[in-house]
Amino acid sequence: MPKQEVRTAIFPVAGLGTRFLPATKGTPKELLPVIDKPLIQYAIDEAREAGVERMVFVSHPTKAAIKHYVMDDEDLRSALKAHGKARLAHELEEAALDEDACEVVFVMQDEPLGLGHAVLCAMEHVHPGPIAVILPDDLILGSPGCLSSMIAQYANCTAGHLLGAMKVPAELSSRYGILSVASEEGPVLYADAVVEKPPAGQAPSRMAVVGRYILDASVFDDLQTQTPGAGGEIQLTDAIAQGIDRVGLAGFHILGRRFDCGSKTGMLEATLHVASKDPAYAAVLDACCNERQLVASED
Repeated sequence: MPKQEVRTAIFPVAGLGTRFLPATKGTPKELLPVIDKPLIQYAIDEAREAGVERMVFVSHPTKAAIKHYVMDDEDLRSALKAHGKARLAHELEEAALDEDACEVVFVMQDEPLGLGHAVLCAMEHVHPGPIAVILPDDLILGSPGCLSSMIAQYANCTAGHLLGAMKVPAELSSRYGILSVASEEGPVLYADAVVEKPPAGQAPSRMAVVGRYILDASVFDDLQTQTPGAGGEIQLTDAIAQGIDRVGLAGFHILGRRFDCGSKTGMLEATLHVASKDPAYAAVLDACCNERQLVASED
């Protein structure tokens, strides 16, 4: 039987962004820019490219700025046009979500009870069939987008749960959920287990789960019975593990370049990478490199 289409994407955006304080005291981490494009915009564009029909944002009452950013601001566009900035107004309209083209839902996660709990908060608002989960602070750049590539593979994948995966150094495996890989078919890695943040030296492989998921709808049943795991939170990885025997599990070896923008170093790496692709920033980057070389020579 052919699989149902992936029609819904869930964006868990309720986190407090403590690693970026004080910047995130007033600005949600999902709105922090890579040059001039917020992380949430990359995630939205990736979902739009993949043909998602409904986007569910699981947010927090203190993060109203996310909804303000995501939706169209007609007053701002009118003001820009009145000041001769019609092109900028058009760019903002193109970036915003059009509810005539895509359904948009906001739900609240009032307490930080974990990624699994955030996904569960969206349960009543998803279309039937498999769902996608996108973590905006996992920035994955490439063409086609990561979610489009995963959906294309998912149609012919025998597993119900397909997780974005990448190879990490062995010493970093304790920071991730790690797949126990049983077999490989091209970029698809069939797994018999996933272990959340295994202790050093105990990881079943070096294939780490990163922030893209396509999940069989049964994950909601598993989340409803899932007990707290690592950190006392409802872990999405644990709920996925519950369903392996029933629906199967696979990883998708991501094809794009991934940046952990939940960390300061990852955000800086992403910014420098994007800047390096734009000739407008070449002189600034060259000057920084020259200054660094000069400091190194003086040392």
